[in-house]
Amino acid sequence: MVRILSLVVILMGVVAVIMGAVFIGLGTTRDLQLKAAMRNEHVTLGIESELGNQVIDSLPEAMKAGDTIREHRHSIAPTYQDLLGEGRFDPTNPQHLLYAQAMNLENYLYLAVVAFGLTQAVMGSGVFMVITGIALGSAGLVFLKLQKTR
Repeated sequence: MVRILSLVVILMGVVAVIMGAVFIGLGTTRDLQLKAAMRNEHVTLGIESELGNQVIDSLPEAMKAGDTIREHRHSIAPTYQDLLGEGRFDPTNPQHLLYAQAMNLENYLYLAVVAFGLTQAVMGSGVFMVITGIALGSAGLVFLKLQKTR
């Protein structure tokens, strides 16, 4: 019975390592895909980073850029309702267009922040699964060796 339990624990460990590797691979692939998409958009905004004035393609840069755009947008009008007043959106009004463009870019950047966070969470879960799988496999091997010594 101990032998069967040991083999089940080892099998669970192997499955956990494989699933962890898949999670790490998926997270890394999506992270690289997101960075490539952001580089294609070539948004810089003059945001300073350790790389200089580079294209925004990371979570901290996207967050800082989104916050900067939000501050600038609020200097036009604190809220969308304040911008419109009692009227409707007027596409011929440059101030309305600038505000709408700022909202669009701000949303794009905050969506990137969420996506980067999700990819990091997936990769972190994968690392945890690999560590858990190694621990389970090791425990199963120890139980198997202890059972053989009896």
